[in-house]
Amino acid sequence: MAGGLSVLDDRDRKILDVLQRDAAIAVSDLADQVSLSISACSRRIQRLEEGGYIERRIAVLNREKVGVPTTVYALVKTAHHTDEWTEEFRRAIGDIAEIVEAHRLTGHHDYILKIVLPRVEHYDVVYRRLVRRIELFDVSASISMETMKSGSAVPVDYAV
Repeated sequence: MAGGLSVLDDRDRKILDVLQRDAAIAVSDLADQVSLSISACSRRIQRLEEGGYIERRIAVLNREKVGVPTTVYALVKTAHHTDEWTEEFRRAIGDIAEIVEAHRLTGHHDYILKIVLPRVEHYDVVYRRLVRRIELFDVSASISMETMKSGSAVPVDYAV
């Protein structure tokens, strides 16, 4: 890692764990939690950022309050698998704010899209915007009825 650390230790992992759950935590509070001085904790955070362990710090919004409480997962099949088509697909989904995640898959479907909406009826608006931009073979959608687990925190035990 840049800045002198070649491998992460338990304090680095704890810093990563705490920051991914609350990036707004005061450095003094974080330093207390990981048993470091404020300056040592600040230096470690900077090295973790420089080393690419921390990509960015974001605010997680309350989806109900910002008006997009509905989640739809769209499973996409395509007849095209060229690099050019894939880049065009990336651009198409990148331009649609309601598509908040996209993954290329193995198996019967090529992609899955996570779409957040004000209400389920708005899915048709997003669908039409997408298919105007790019040719798709098949799209099937499922509506999330209940979020049973949600979060962006990842396990840090494997970090090296």
